[in-house]
Amino acid sequence: MVLNFERKLATYIEQRKALFWSVSPKKKSEISPTLLVETILNYGSLNDIKQLFEVLGLKECAAIFFAATENRSRSNYFPAIENYFRLYFQRHAR
Repeated sequence: MVLNFERKLATYIEQRKALFWSVSPKKKSEISPTLLVETILNYGSLNDIKQLFEVLGLKECAAIFFAATENRSRSNYFPAIENYFRLYFQRHAR
């Protein structure tokens, strides 16, 4: 089961490698869930976000998002994106 999940995640990242231009090709397999969620929510298309929720799960994405944004004076999310997904996750994932 874990290998299947890791394979899905690796495939998902490979299909969107242009979004991870700052990560060297050798390190793409080491992308953290925090970086993955942040990059997809900030720069991904609606389809990318939908598929992210399918791969990681909506509740897991919400947990990663809230861990990165709550109790911090600064986050790496665009303000409009942070506001939208805060409202979205509060309504659909909690």
